Amino acid sequence: MNKLLSRAALALSLSAMSGAALAQSGDISAADANRQFVIDLGVGAIAKPKYEAADSYLIYPFPIVSVGRFYLPGLGQVVDGRRKSGVFFYPSFNFIGERKASDSTDLTGTTTVDWAVELGLGGGLRGEHWRAFAELRQGINGHTGQVGQLGFDGIIYPSQKWEVSFGPRADFASEDYMDTYFGVTSSEAANSGGRLTAYNPSAGFKSVGLSARASYDWTDDVRVHFQGGYDRLIGDAADSPIARGGSKDQFSVGVGLSYRFAFDLFD
Repeated sequence: MNKLLSRAALALSLSAMSGAALAQSGDISAADANRQFVIDLGVGAIAKPKYEAADSYLIYPFPIVSVGRFYLPGLGQVVDGRRKSGVFFYPSFNFIGERKASDSTDLTGTTTVDWAVELGLGGGLRGEHWRAFAELRQGINGHTGQVGQLGFDGIIYPSQKWEVSFGPRADFASEDYMDTYFGVTSSEAANSGGRLTAYNPSAGFKSVGLSARASYDWTDDVRVHFQGGYDRLIGDAADSPIARGGSKDQFSVGVGLSYRFAFDLFD
């Protein structure tokens, strides 16, 4: 237990000191104040479990999309600066690597699950020092289910260049997703040599946890992002034979860089 708490504290403290927010909005500079769209785009790398319930880790790339200003004709500005309050929207992405029986003895007998991309939308409501949000994504390739997340963050500004957030998360998934990553068919159980038993999970919440993020304005256009988190598998995901053989505690730490683009589309 002490080892578990130490690992969780390390992952969260690393991200809290430096911090990242993939969908946070940044302050608008004077040069971009009259632009209709101000969007940060970039890429980062994140260390996370090799597969859900794994106790080994891999480094994956991830996209960074941060909206500073977004104009819609007839509605006006949807987002305008990190200290603004109101409704916000953003694209939501996730990548899941291929899972093979050879990845771990805990997967002996299971069939290969191809890599998957999840695409969707997120949105919520924010004030200067808080935000509440929800995300929903559709799986493509490796799974065709739906996944989502609910979250709430407290937000602080240690200096003009920093924005740091920290708060709880709850992840849920459809039955198709749960079957793909936590289910065990009768044939897989038979091929596992007694390691696994047949299991048919249902849709529902699959994990709860904490996430810490922050962004640093290196220049007016370049931002450095960091993030870290801890998730605990729950419900049918935690009861899966695959999770019983691996780890129900999942950690992640990432870093990235983005560049700000400012432009107009409408007259």
